[in-house]
Amino acid sequence: MFALLKPFPPSKQLAWILILCCCLASQDAGSNSNNYTEDACSVTPHRDLCIHSLASFSNEARQNPSKWARAGVSVTIGEAKKVAGSFADMNRTGRGVVARGRNRIAISDCVDCFQDALDNLHESLDVLRNLSVVQFGSQMEDVTTWVSAALTDGDTCLDGFDQARGRQLTSLLNCVSKVSYLTSNALALVNKLATTGPGGLTE
Repeated sequence: MFALLKPFPPSKQLAWILILCCCLASQDAGSNSNNYTEDACSVTPHRDLCIHSLASFSNEARQNPSKWARAGVSVTIGEAKKVAGSFADMNRTGRGVVARGRNRIAISDCVDCFQDALDNLHESLDVLRNLSVVQFGSQMEDVTTWVSAALTDGDTCLDGFDQARGRQLTSLLNCVSKVSYLTSNALALVNKLATTGPGGLTE
């Protein structure tokens, strides 16, 4: 016969109940966090990338359209800075076959494009951090214009290259495409905030 298990003393029973409740609460919190991100990203054209890139903002942003718009622009700025730095370095050193001929000119153009894009994105983030109910409409028009311009800058950068790219440049242009996808997502989140109206500042 199997030996009967001795019941936990009352103090240990309470401890196990508390541990179980904490575990369940953590699971619920994680589930809610995922739901917040998935819900926010449902309006974006590159949903999987949105969920992956903005997941860390879920507990803070929750269901606040304003915070999601700021998060989208902020993440885009971070990625754009990396790509801008790579283009600037390539343009400065003229390194490799990919930096010759037409591609060399395109690289130089991309430096300008990404500087302009970063200026527009920084302007957007600054306004998004200082939105007001009174000026909400005009502020959102400005932000939409700037983020749209940043998206155009990325497309302009990609258009300038010929087919002889090489592995290094192809990898970099893939990063440019990622920035364009992030910018598209940020624009969608900005549009969601604009559609929600001033009420989106406090939700």
